[in-house]
Amino acid sequence: MRQAQALTRLASGDSVFLTGPPGAGKSHVLKEFVRLATRRGTAVAVTASTGIAATQIGGQTIHSWSGVGIRDHLDTSDIEAIASKDRLVHRYLTTDTLIIDEISMLSGSFLTMLDQLARTIRGTDAPFGGLQLVLVGDMFQLPPINRESDQVDFAFRSSAWRDLDPQACYLTEQHRQSGDALSQVLTAMRDGSFSQSQLDILKTRLGKEPTGAFKPTHLYSHNVDVDSMNAERLARIAGTPHSYNMDVRGAQTIVEPMKRGILAPEELTLKVGAEVMFVANDQNLRFANGSLGRVIDLSGPWPVVELAATSRRITVEPHSWVLEEDGVTKAEIRQLPLRLAWAITIHKSQGMSLDSAEIDLSRSFTPGMGYVALSRLRTLDGLFLKGLNSMALRLHPSIFDFDQTVRQASSRLGAETEDLIVDDESDGQSPSDQIPAELDQDLLLRLKTWRRDRARADGVPAYVIAHDITLVEIAMRTPTTNAELRRVKGMGAARVARYGEAILALVANYLHPAPSQDSLFG
Repeated sequence: MRQAQALTRLASGDSVFLTGPPGAGKSHVLKEFVRLATRRGTAVAVTASTGIAATQIGGQTIHSWSGVGIRDHLDTSDIEAIASKDRLVHRYLTTDTLIIDEISMLSGSFLTMLDQLARTIRGTDAPFGGLQLVLVGDMFQLPPINRESDQVDFAFRSSAWRDLDPQACYLTEQHRQSGDALSQVLTAMRDGSFSQSQLDILKTRLGKEPTGAFKPTHLYSHNVDVDSMNAERLARIAGTPHSYNMDVRGAQTIVEPMKRGILAPEELTLKVGAEVMFVANDQNLRFANGSLGRVIDLSGPWPVVELAATSRRITVEPHSWVLEEDGVTKAEIRQLPLRLAWAITIHKSQGMSLDSAEIDLSRSFTPGMGYVALSRLRTLDGLFLKGLNSMALRLHPSIFDFDQTVRQASSRLGAETEDLIVDDESDGQSPSDQIPAELDQDLLLRLKTWRRDRARADGVPAYVIAHDITLVEIAMRTPTTNAELRRVKGMGAARVARYGEAILALVANYLHPAPSQDSLFG
């Protein structure tokens, strides 16, 4: 499915599972959808399964947003306690679309708890209380951690996922590693067709040593290796250390999860010559999250860093990470958007794009770890492989079947979406121009009147019920079943569940009006 098609499905109001390989543009589509939805007046909550991912997309963790926190289960008293908080109730009731990024790391049990809470607070038995859910991520990335069992509690195995039945949008356009041998390796891992030929490709990078002034970041599976290397390399550099402390504002209960999600340390110690990585995107596009560089000057109030890729010199000033809830700033962290970059854990690298990296996969301990590490790189030439074990090349077997199912469903949906786009734009006319001349405009008027009344009753803007283009298409197609109504652009599963019965009854009454009293008695 193309990015434009995925945007069409997202804008329709359907709940969607947005997925695809690294570099397919999931983040871009998500950003464009949020911009489009916000412009239309849709209330969008942007969340992620981890603090790192939430920070990268400018949102908050789903654990914080939902009120579930660190709970592993909900009993009746828990639900009552959460539902008694006016702030949380208002959040659930006023949100139209809930986005959850890095869904691969969210457990099925949590998704089920969220579904239960949303149904209770929103007062409807529709999945997630009728919210449009946008679940984003690559299931081949690191799975959720299950504290109570060795079994992986995948979100897609949960009853909440099955009830929601999100539309599958599997992005197929490749924007990162197109045509590169590394792309072939990753594709083979995803397809389950990894063979000796792909292993031979990786072996060509085994023991390779980087050249040039800038050394690539090391990716390790364990924190102890990362901390040891960064401390050792900094100590090797002669010169005076300079420390920069994090400035924190907000309640500790909010700030602490933010700290864990931000890759910038509480105290950043630098020396001239230190290898660093940027951990935020610059609004002026001078650097991006994951950009590498070296400290070249510490004589001023802020460090000067020379970028590895362009040799551009940048004076790095503090960056603000802000957590907003319902439009109110709840916490803010200010720190230089840098961290020592000789080494980083594979887990913390998830979501980054790197030009180069030295990767040690000899101690990989869970399926998906090698895939995550390799998929951080843009090209094979940027890979310097220090070690490899058999676990590094494994992906969880349950993912393969699920991935094939998602691809097939996305392909079918893509064909339907293309047809809808062609129908709307095939002759350059607006949808209203395409209404046959003989069509009585009364049905469209009745639909608009119904929408106005329903919007007033629900206390929502009219477009939340249905857009004009959707009503026009209903008037043109005159659907008589839920299946026919689902084929109307803008009538996703959630809207059909909520408004389908009323719309179909209105159309039926228009097509087959009840006989008048006069006709009954001649």
